[in-house]
Amino acid sequence: MTVSDSAFPGLSKTRQREAPAALDDDATLHAMGYPRKLTRRFRAFDNFAISFTIINIISGIFSSFGHGMNAGGPLVLVFGWIGVSLMVLTIGASMGEIASAYPTSGALYFSAGKLAKSHKGAWSWYTGWLNFVGQVGGTAATGYAAATFIQAFVAMQWPSYEVTGEHTVLITAVILLLQGLANTYTVQLVALLNRISVWWLLIGMVVIVAALTVMPDQHQSASFVTHFANNTGFTSALYGGMLGLLVTSWTFTGFDGSFHMSEETVQATVNAPRGIMRAIGYSAITGLALMLALVFSIRDYDKEAAADAPPVQILIDSLGMGIAKLLLLIVIGAMLFCGLANMTSNTRQIFAFSRDGAMPGSRWWHSVSPRTRTPVKAVWLAAACSLILVIPGWWSETAFTAIVSVNVVGLFLAYAVPIYLRLRLGNEFQPGPWHLGRWGRPIGIIAVVWIVLSNVLFMLPHASPITVTTFNYAPIALAVVLIIATVWWFATARRRFQGPVSYGRPDEVAAMDLI
Repeated sequence: MTVSDSAFPGLSKTRQREAPAALDDDATLHAMGYPRKLTRRFRAFDNFAISFTIINIISGIFSSFGHGMNAGGPLVLVFGWIGVSLMVLTIGASMGEIASAYPTSGALYFSAGKLAKSHKGAWSWYTGWLNFVGQVGGTAATGYAAATFIQAFVAMQWPSYEVTGEHTVLITAVILLLQGLANTYTVQLVALLNRISVWWLLIGMVVIVAALTVMPDQHQSASFVTHFANNTGFTSALYGGMLGLLVTSWTFTGFDGSFHMSEETVQATVNAPRGIMRAIGYSAITGLALMLALVFSIRDYDKEAAADAPPVQILIDSLGMGIAKLLLLIVIGAMLFCGLANMTSNTRQIFAFSRDGAMPGSRWWHSVSPRTRTPVKAVWLAAACSLILVIPGWWSETAFTAIVSVNVVGLFLAYAVPIYLRLRLGNEFQPGPWHLGRWGRPIGIIAVVWIVLSNVLFMLPHASPITVTTFNYAPIALAVVLIIATVWWFATARRRFQGPVSYGRPDEVAAMDLI
């Protein structure tokens, strides 16, 4: 079974004979040296649903649309969405090929350790910590964004309400608590909530797009999609426009969730890569519809671009306060579902990383509840770490932004490492049932080049003049993570962590199954 049966029709079936047929899920896991501890209750739709929920076009676009209005305007928002979506598809395709070969909860760090020709422990170590920090930052940022939009709704409903950093942190803490509780129970509940989330996103998107299409008495002309705006403070239009590409990149993160849920997915060698590709593909199409609806509903460009939440201001100006408040509830719901799925993916990475002994207190964090068959302790570690990142927002939103700015950079670097190592491995790479054939190398090269380019953009200044509040703290946050990981590696980790651990031969591992 090749990639040609789903996301890239028409690609060659070269090397199909070399790829194994879909194996028994437990046999695949045992062959990688792990016993079965988690229940396989995720079907193909559930695996797709978790990545689709984490990408979350409603949450992503409503959070970053204002940046795009000031960095490129409609021209970059619309055509940048199309172009960057295609680039992200190459990342997803390359990741999907690797997921088919190594369907484990460890996902990125595990495959990095397996694909590296040398220094396997180091490649795996850095990939795992970048992935961990990126996911924790993502959960924190999503919860904080939801809390911010909840306060915006409350302020719209009761104008006397005062929006404060303290309130935002407290609301975020409640959100993280509820998401932690949901993840503590069985994976069936998580799967059910993710299914609901998919329909919430799709129906919500249709409602928002329909309202913006039908209800306003006027829209922008078709030529408005070519309108360019550069309010970044930089004189270079090219630079300002390139910064606008980050809107799509910010939205398209977290699709490794399908990879992390491999050990709980049936026919994971096929359904995990398909889940990644379908999540990206459907998000690209539905996101473009939402983007166009918002762009054509803009009325007072300067006023709305300068608003605290430009998409919300567009809803108010186009639809009136009453309808805007109702639609804002859809946005808040989408953000809550996004954070829930983020935490689920985060906990599976913690479970796997600690199973291989890479985290302090590893024995504690990879334990599984005998009642729910979920890594409960990992759930609360993820929630606690996310809350720690949120706490600085009590005093300063800038401090919070500085800390979580490593979110996207960390995730994309973690995506790049196994793809790069797979390219270095060349024909020695043993594909799974879902693979790219002879297109694997060119698609992988495009993916790595795009990740490098987008990460450079993520770390460059985003506004001028550069002040404490406009400074881009992503390079500093990334440097801190890498310095800590490096000191830790050379101090102790390199002697005890050699990469993914094998618990024995397949027959020995099978005897250790807990289910």
